Amino acid sequence: MIYIKNYIKGALTEPISKKYFDNYKPSTGEVYAQIPDSDENDVELAYNAASEAFESWSNLPKEKRSSYLLKIALLIENKLPQLALAESIDNGKPLKLASTVDIPRAAANFHFYGTGILHYASHAHNMENTAINYTLRQAVGVAGCISPWNLPLYLFTWKIAPALAAGCTVVAKPSEITPMTAFLLSEICIEAGLPKGVLNIVHGYGNKVGNAIVSHKNIPLVSFTGGTVTGKHIASIAAPMFKKLSLELGGKNPNIIFADCNYNKMLTTTVHSSFSNQGQICLCGSRIFIERKIYEKFKTDFIEKTKALIVGDPLSEKTKVGAVVSAQHKAKILSYIELAKQEGGKILCGGNEVVLTGENKNGYYIAPTIIEGLDYNCRTNQEEIFGPVVTITPFDTEEEALKMANSTMYGLASVVWTENLTRAHTLANKIHAGIVWINCWLLRDLRTPFGGVKASGVGREGGFEALDFFTEPKNVCIKL
Repeated sequence: MIYIKNYIKGALTEPISKKYFDNYKPSTGEVYAQIPDSDENDVELAYNAASEAFESWSNLPKEKRSSYLLKIALLIENKLPQLALAESIDNGKPLKLASTVDIPRAAANFHFYGTGILHYASHAHNMENTAINYTLRQAVGVAGCISPWNLPLYLFTWKIAPALAAGCTVVAKPSEITPMTAFLLSEICIEAGLPKGVLNIVHGYGNKVGNAIVSHKNIPLVSFTGGTVTGKHIASIAAPMFKKLSLELGGKNPNIIFADCNYNKMLTTTVHSSFSNQGQICLCGSRIFIERKIYEKFKTDFIEKTKALIVGDPLSEKTKVGAVVSAQHKAKILSYIELAKQEGGKILCGGNEVVLTGENKNGYYIAPTIIEGLDYNCRTNQEEIFGPVVTITPFDTEEEALKMANSTMYGLASVVWTENLTRAHTLANKIHAGIVWINCWLLRDLRTPFGGVKASGVGREGGFEALDFFTEPKNVCIKL
């Protein structure tokens, strides 16, 4: 049995309560680790450590902060096999996915901000022989960073790296469902010699640890990725306290396919964008709209390719769809499939739990599911399911496709497949989303802003926008 520990003031520590709770292995349904049941007392210890370290860290030359981040990036790269295996076991995702996407991206996050801080610049404004204004960008203070379970180390480092690069110290909470790689990151930080208190990681439940971070009177900003309902709760606490907030929340992303698309490329990518990581990526295209003239062909081909996806042990090379993250989440996904049936949907493939043999017989597996025949504004098409479930719907005109695409409360990402340049630009302008991919999906440049509109979030992560978030601008005016 593995006992995970908090990382506070540079050391691995037990929770003050000495209490732990179970960590389940999604592929087998078995308990394989114990997670600290931390509370506000542990958060206070972490805050005190971060507060003590803030002045020295924020005043450390950016080149030295950079060197620590680059050292962490290198250690992540060197430990890729160990970290990928831990991520696959803890989350249920295929080992190949963790090895090629999650862990390399975690290293890239530290590398990007380790080098990016060296090129971060502020502005100066000359008032023609009257005065000169210049802008200082100063670290805000102790940052609260809370990350989700679907891309555990990937998104954990997506917050921590820019915060540290900007000169903030951090109190961070990983998801209590997938804590293992955050624990391993603690060990990496110790090995890298990161100064004590600069990064503090507190494990535990959201209603204890997360709430304590968000409501802490001396933590001036919070970066959160997770569900929209939780984001709303965080905002209700943080906004009256005038904290800076970055909220990356849910999505119900449209995938709009026109008849003039590069069909083979579209089909392969659409299978990937539908079911990658068991559909547990906030960017997955869960609502697929297809121009009617190719609808039947697409349906036939899409079903064939989806049925060919192997659902199995995440550690197997053959597996394309692993386990969903928990028994509770499996139940939620299956309940939405039943809802779709009640709303008149037809299950074209999948729609069922998959029971494996051997040690995986009690794991949390669901067959990739395609549903047709639903109204675009029914609950199944409006609410985030966050699993291997997609709906397909035909359309006749651009206007109809746009109406359906923009109909949800979400606005995170979208995909448009067309070879018509004018149409591509027109739809990119009119779709209500923070990201529009044209003829691709999940093609990411770390310099670009990432985030959504409407109920998909507040603010942007990525690039220098993240460094802006973790700093405050101060104008200095000097009269000549």
